[in-house]
Amino acid sequence: MSKVIDRFMKYIVVDTQSEEGVEQFPSTEKQFQLAHMLVEELKEIGASDVRLDEEHGYVYATIPATKEGLKTIGFISHMDTAPSMSGTNVNPRIVENYDGTDIVLNEALNVVLSPVQFPELLHSKGKDLIVTDGTTLLGADDKAGIAEIMTMAEYLLAHPEIPHGTIKIGFTPDEEVGRGVDFFDVEGFGAEFAYTVDGGAIGELEYENFNAAGGKVEIKGNNIHPGSAKNKMVNSLHIGMEFHNMLPKFEDPANTEGYEGFYHLDSMSGGVESTVMDYIIRDHDKAEFEQKKDRFAKVAAYLNEKYGEGTVTATIKDSYYNMKEMVEPHMHLIDNARKAMEALEIAPIVVPIRGGTDGARLSYMGLPCPNICTGGYNFHGKFEYIPVQDMEKIVELLVKIVELYAE
Repeated sequence: MSKVIDRFMKYIVVDTQSEEGVEQFPSTEKQFQLAHMLVEELKEIGASDVRLDEEHGYVYATIPATKEGLKTIGFISHMDTAPSMSGTNVNPRIVENYDGTDIVLNEALNVVLSPVQFPELLHSKGKDLIVTDGTTLLGADDKAGIAEIMTMAEYLLAHPEIPHGTIKIGFTPDEEVGRGVDFFDVEGFGAEFAYTVDGGAIGELEYENFNAAGGKVEIKGNNIHPGSAKNKMVNSLHIGMEFHNMLPKFEDPANTEGYEGFYHLDSMSGGVESTVMDYIIRDHDKAEFEQKKDRFAKVAAYLNEKYGEGTVTATIKDSYYNMKEMVEPHMHLIDNARKAMEALEIAPIVVPIRGGTDGARLSYMGLPCPNICTGGYNFHGKFEYIPVQDMEKIVELLVKIVELYAE
């Protein structure tokens, strides 16, 4: 196998799953295992200024310039995997020369990766696919990005004849729970701009993402024995359903695409006495984003008027904003990435991110940071897969971007 695949297979068996709702940072200690591995590997390949933030888990390193007077560019990926699916005991296999038919991931559990359900599989016909065993996620989000950056770094360090400026490398924890750059040392990182390598299919290039907020609804009811509940019981579950049904029915993830925003009821728990509902609110357009948050608050106000003040408490907390505003003054980032893709016969696919990356927040922290593909598909679940040849091509892409900044 090629070095990028060797690295990827080594990284994905390390469980780095992050955890929602945890105050400590990073949210799970096990993320440090991969961080320590990467520090040692960076030292072995000859990177400079390799350091681990022992408190927060960030990994930083430098590839020294081979040509003076050039801009300092950064490449960033995250180490954690999503809380939505287990990352323990990842057991990958390679399906060689994929023929376009169903792939049985787990015969005993009847887990089948099929082009009927995932037609984009057919785009990878003839390639070698790394897949799961149907019981865990794969971890391509974002260990593929880490493997690609590390392989690029090793190649450049082994070929000092390639002209390039100073290159900064950063690996972050807790991206999947929205806290990936809470303590990122932008000033110490020292790049003028960067790319996150955290996208999907080969060719994807993203510099627009959702404006994002989290919404929490807490509902107080009144639980009375159902035999004597007339005119006394207030069922918080019913009010919760009423709240949800007052939001636009077709503005949810299952009915939206492209630039369309949504309200997503992510969890709901409770009983007659009390109910808690957690939402994520998303929109690319800042004005429509504000309108969505306003509607969310107004629904709560209406229900309080109907059932009594204090029945419904709605809190909204912004998570991140559309990076487009911060990246557009630096469109050389997009132009050079597109040019590099075209030079390697990769068709550029400039699309808005229906989510967010560390780069969105970093862009507002003074580090313009669009997002580049990793090659993976179906992130965060058992149907996740990634073509070997696409990972190898993305390493070439990263090297080509570096070379273009030396011209």
